[in-house]
Amino acid sequence: MWFFARDPVRDFPFELSPEPPEGSPPGPWALHRGRKKATGSPVSIFVYDVKPGAEEQTQVAKAAFKRLKTLRHPNILAYIDGLETEKCLHVVTEAVTPLAAYLKARTETGDLREMELSWGLHQIVKALSFLVNDCSLIHNNVCMAAVFVDRAGEWKLGGLDYMYSAQGNGGGPPRKGVPELEQYDPPELADGSGKAVREKWSADMWRLGCLIWEVFNGPLPRAAALRNPGKIPKSLVPHYCELVGANPKVRPNPARFLQNCRAPGGFMNNRFVETNLFLEEIQIKEPAEKQKFFQELSKSLDSFPEDFCRHKVLPQLLTAFEFGNAGAVVLTPLFKVGKFLSAEEYQQKIVPVVVKMFSSTDRAMRIRLLQQMEQFIQYLDEPTVNTQIFPHVVHGFLDTNPAIREQTVKSMLLLAPKLNEANLNVELMKHFARLQAKDEQGPIRCNTTVCLGKIGSYLSASTRHRVLTSAFSRATKDPFAPSRVAGVLGFAATHNLYSMTDCAHKILPVLCGLTVDPEKSVRDQAFKAIRSFLSKLESVSEDPTQLAEVEKDVHAASSPGVGGAAASWAGWAVTGVSSLTSKLIRAHPTAAPAETNVPQRPVPEGLPAPTPAPAPAPATTSGHWETQEEAKDTEEDSSAADRWDDEDWGSLEQEAESVLAQQDDWSTGGQSSQPGQTSNSGHKSPESDWSSWEAEGSWEQAWQEPSPPEPPPEGTRLASEYNWGGPEPSDKGDPFAALSARREAAAQPRPDSWGDDNWEGLETESRQAKAELARKKREERRREMEAKRAEKKAAKGPMKLGTRKLD
Repeated sequence: MWFFARDPVRDFPFELSPEPPEGSPPGPWALHRGRKKATGSPVSIFVYDVKPGAEEQTQVAKAAFKRLKTLRHPNILAYIDGLETEKCLHVVTEAVTPLAAYLKARTETGDLREMELSWGLHQIVKALSFLVNDCSLIHNNVCMAAVFVDRAGEWKLGGLDYMYSAQGNGGGPPRKGVPELEQYDPPELADGSGKAVREKWSADMWRLGCLIWEVFNGPLPRAAALRNPGKIPKSLVPHYCELVGANPKVRPNPARFLQNCRAPGGFMNNRFVETNLFLEEIQIKEPAEKQKFFQELSKSLDSFPEDFCRHKVLPQLLTAFEFGNAGAVVLTPLFKVGKFLSAEEYQQKIVPVVVKMFSSTDRAMRIRLLQQMEQFIQYLDEPTVNTQIFPHVVHGFLDTNPAIREQTVKSMLLLAPKLNEANLNVELMKHFARLQAKDEQGPIRCNTTVCLGKIGSYLSASTRHRVLTSAFSRATKDPFAPSRVAGVLGFAATHNLYSMTDCAHKILPVLCGLTVDPEKSVRDQAFKAIRSFLSKLESVSEDPTQLAEVEKDVHAASSPGVGGAAASWAGWAVTGVSSLTSKLIRAHPTAAPAETNVPQRPVPEGLPAPTPAPAPAPATTSGHWETQEEAKDTEEDSSAADRWDDEDWGSLEQEAESVLAQQDDWSTGGQSSQPGQTSNSGHKSPESDWSSWEAEGSWEQAWQEPSPPEPPPEGTRLASEYNWGGPEPSDKGDPFAALSARREAAAQPRPDSWGDDNWEGLETESRQAKAELARKKREERRREMEAKRAEKKAAKGPMKLGTRKLD
């Protein structure tokens, strides 16, 4: 029934590559590339074909098969699977390349470095030490042909064909019969007596000397060439001479040879070897040692081989983050190694880790992720950004630490192109409105305006129409001078997104008001922007047919190329502003809200000019602005350092609770007492005022176009007929009272919306009357609540210790 027999080679789970064998080493084996059928992972397959009349070689091959299968060591070729039939032997190992081919390829590309050779030789000597000292085995075949290199650049010792026991079990060394291998035998074996051999490792250490000579000088022509060290490094020459000495008793033990080369100034005493030794023992290291190692690792990665970083350092970094609680220190080396990966590898290995890191509550990790976002943002797809990353990033807008809020704002420059309609036009705009109006740090308000100007082209047409004009107008009223400059430059950078009507009726009146700003840099930018908008209006006035071309981007859909025409204005963006922001935050980390929340617009004629903002205003370009700041603040900031990792980062929950408490405590009246500001009773989240653009008193008034005024009813008197100098004698409410209150409110920017400026147009009389009536009702309600609280407090009296009164 022989026809039912199955072919074991065909059923073998590995298959040979159709490519011809690699440069196979001398000996009975042929080295082939292969892959695993189930997964396609690459392997190396050593094949020996049984030939008639070669029983001795067959026995040697079978012995090597057995030895490789039973010996396990990190520096010995790793056995995966094997197949033994009457016709052939197959030995499957990890994917490797012969050392000779590896050194030739690295030399041709100019990437071969001495530190790689030092670590490779360290591995081979360590493998010999394991065989001799731990297993009492003599390798008997140490040479270039017996060494292989894996994909990480690790050297592996193979060629176990002629191995024998050092204790004499099983007879003496087998006969090689291969001239290419016999030339590495030590001279004491030439007489055949073997009486001169005094130590069991002497022969292998001679062959190690031959290997060192070939690594630095190429193939060994004859044994006499060993007398000339050639290109062997000077730090290695003394130890090399011990190996090739004529007296076998003087040759050192492999363990002592490693110790000598690892001495200070030795050939194997360098940063690359130390890094590899630490990675081999990283599982038993203390957490403090791991932290220090990862902090110093990123400095050395630039000088390490690329394959080593990809295949040895990267897995250890991922393992340290996943199981070792390494924290934020792995981020810098992780992203540096990520540069060596292809897009597909990055998606498989780095992106899942990044997504998991964003969900971490570790503040240090989150801020470093934001700082280094441009290194990995191109590998993130839009669904991942919108569903798994953006929901975690927005928590930074509410963080108690100014540095995190600043980095969160700047990260939106990179995230905006990948955000969907809801996240970009709704969620993000709510947070930007809150930061620009309520943040106590002037530099952060400035950066919010800067970021909005940069991402304006990604917004939808309706959002641009409602947001940009109001947001930049509010920035021009900011007490922080750089914020006012950012507002002016924001108008200029997005000039192609406004209709001619908006330019004439909304933008130019705001810019003209800045021509009398206390800061000269603000006035200079205002004049420059005014000239730009006037020239645009004048060109359309001269040739009305240009109107369609000029306004082509106004109603266009969001596009990354829309803002390209404003490239000359884009230099103001993040570079100069961010450095100034970091300096100001470090120098004044806890600015009092009273200094920044109170608006200080340029005063009209006849009033004394207010004290300008403490920070100097930026000049035309970001570089000049930064230079001025450094010149003026050198004395203050010379001792300031980046203390983000050392500071108390606070808690996002605490920030939310504090904001919630401020919203709920109506008895203080700090927020409600501001003119024109509306609020609703009841419990709200910090963003409850921003839950809808249609909310009363917030987005509807600030970002919505005013409806055209209705014609006055018959019998309505003209404004000139009213007594403007005194109160209205009649009992009827003054229909212009709401307008008067609106103008008073316009003198100070409202902290919860963008806009409400007197150049936006007037609301209808009916809506203003309703707003005024609602405001009065709220004031009455607040006073009633305060009175009730005071009565309850007086009635209860002092509470006794340890008791609690129940109502």
